[in-house]
Amino acid sequence: MCKIYSGTDPALYETTTRSVRINGVVTSLRLEQRFWQIIDEIAATDGYSTPQFLGLLHDEVTAQRGDIPNFASLLRVVCTIYLQKQVPATASAALHHTAPTAPQGHASQEPYTPQLKSG
Repeated sequence: MCKIYSGTDPALYETTTRSVRINGVVTSLRLEQRFWQIIDEIAATDGYSTPQFLGLLHDEVTAQRGDIPNFASLLRVVCTIYLQKQVPATASAALHHTAPTAPQGHASQEPYTPQLKSG
C-alpha cells in the first residue's frame, strides 16, 4: 500500500510561495505544489482566477468567523474537501471502509458481500 504514496513525485510536495493581493494587501502564501494545482483547479471550475478565488474565500471566511489564524492551513483543508466531493459515493464508502448495504431480506449474520453478475 505504501508504494502508492512513497512513489509520489517530489515535485508535488515541493513548496511554492505565491504573492497574492487580499483586500488590497499583498501577502505571501506558501503551499506544496500539489495544493496549488488543486486551488488553481477549484478557481477555474468556479470561473475565477486563483487570486480572485483566494480573495473571495478569505472575505467569506472572515465575514462568517472573523480572523483566519492560518490561511494556508485553511487552503489545504479546502483542497481535501474539494477532492472528497469529487469521489463518487461508492468509492467514498470504500475509502471510509464502510460495508455495502445488504439487499432487503438478507437475514444472515454474515457480512453482506455483493456478487458481480457475469456476462
